[in-house]
Amino acid sequence: MNKIFTLLYLLILNSAIASPNLIIILTDDQGYQDIGFNGCEDIPTQYIDSIAKNGVNCVDAHVSYPVCGPSRAGLLTGRYQDRFGFTTNPTVNPENPIAGLPLEEKNIAEVLKQAGYSSAIIGKWHMGTHPIHHPLNRGFDHFFGFLSGGHDYFPAKYNLKDLSEVKRIWDWYRTHLIRDRERIQVSKGYLTDILTDAAVAFIDKKAVEKKPFMLYLSYNAPHTPLQASDKYLKRFSHIKDSKRRTYAAMVSAVDDGVGRVIKSLKKHKIEEDTLVFFLSDNGGPLKGPMPFTDNGPFSKGKGSLHEGGTRVPFAVQWKGTIPAGQIYKKPMSSLDILASITALNNLKPHPKRPLDGVNIIPYLTGEKNSAPHDKLFWRKLTNQGFSLRQGKYKILLDNGRRDNSYKLYDLAKDPGEYKDIKNKHPELAESMFKEWEKWEKELKNCIFPTLEEVWWKR
Repeated sequence: MNKIFTLLYLLILNSAIASPNLIIILTDDQGYQDIGFNGCEDIPTQYIDSIAKNGVNCVDAHVSYPVCGPSRAGLLTGRYQDRFGFTTNPTVNPENPIAGLPLEEKNIAEVLKQAGYSSAIIGKWHMGTHPIHHPLNRGFDHFFGFLSGGHDYFPAKYNLKDLSEVKRIWDWYRTHLIRDRERIQVSKGYLTDILTDAAVAFIDKKAVEKKPFMLYLSYNAPHTPLQASDKYLKRFSHIKDSKRRTYAAMVSAVDDGVGRVIKSLKKHKIEEDTLVFFLSDNGGPLKGPMPFTDNGPFSKGKGSLHEGGTRVPFAVQWKGTIPAGQIYKKPMSSLDILASITALNNLKPHPKRPLDGVNIIPYLTGEKNSAPHDKLFWRKLTNQGFSLRQGKYKILLDNGRRDNSYKLYDLAKDPGEYKDIKNKHPELAESMFKEWEKWEKELKNCIFPTLEEVWWKR
């Protein structure tokens, strides 16, 4: 009898999971513990928390790189970005066709187009500024935001028409926004709210079409510059440190935006038809003696292969399919997002470009009890750093020396990576290192000039 009930459950489940809408809400530089569902006490995030409450809080989830651009390249392709040479943030030079996501690598919008999805990116692109890398040339049907890796939050500062007017580094933070292919002038408002407006408008439009859609809501908040409107700053007058107060206000603006997105799904009665992911692109930056982000028990932050750099807040909601109120403790990756939606649509990845992520839905529904990943890998080519996660163990070298100075940690006992146990388990450490070396042979070096390139003076 139990087998019959199990079979019926799986049949119902499989019939319910065909071609769901997909929403990916990505924040920028948000600390692991700067969110309610991970224990934050001074920044209320009720709407983001609702995603975990109505679904799963994945407490051991990681991105594939501890800095914006490569992390996003991994998320969008479902592949380790070093496989195609996206090893660091690319130059913002709009005349360089190589500086971006290689054309042979298919991003999530290009993949889902095969299944009839309509896709939008709202916010930060960071996958190349040359016209061939424009989102509308890479599978997306709608784009509203900016091409570079950061932006000012107040439109009054947008006094450059486009990247051709850049005269110095970070000038691109002041370029006009783009709607599809058109540069537009926005005279007022706060960027996080403006991006939310565009996201809700897209949902409202697509919900009535009764066709599957994908929304990549790529906020640049709470990435610097630390800028917040009075509306959000007033909520945190009790926080004494000015940087932390502004950062909290920026996170709060994102939370309001997430609330509006969720309310739009409810309004159109498509919550049960929509798979929602929330995560940050890397850990919070730790700068100066009083950092304004909080990565909880994990050491270091953005830019580091320590847990504080790659482990991120990560929640998944699919009402009616994924049981609510779960805390999932096994390691997973941002690479799994594309693999999951691909599997749900019975799409096959390119045989020469297999996905590194896995379909995590069966693990979150309880259909599978094993760990999604046997191993997770990282490489940081800019300082010759590397890392490999295998079960509860992790080897790590984050200091730029390719020798026997890497360390071994037991994350179950030591999540802060303070106690090197390599001398106690030399054979395990050596076998893990050999596994990493084997993986590294599949990777490429950087294919483009980096963000530091001074291209505007040529």
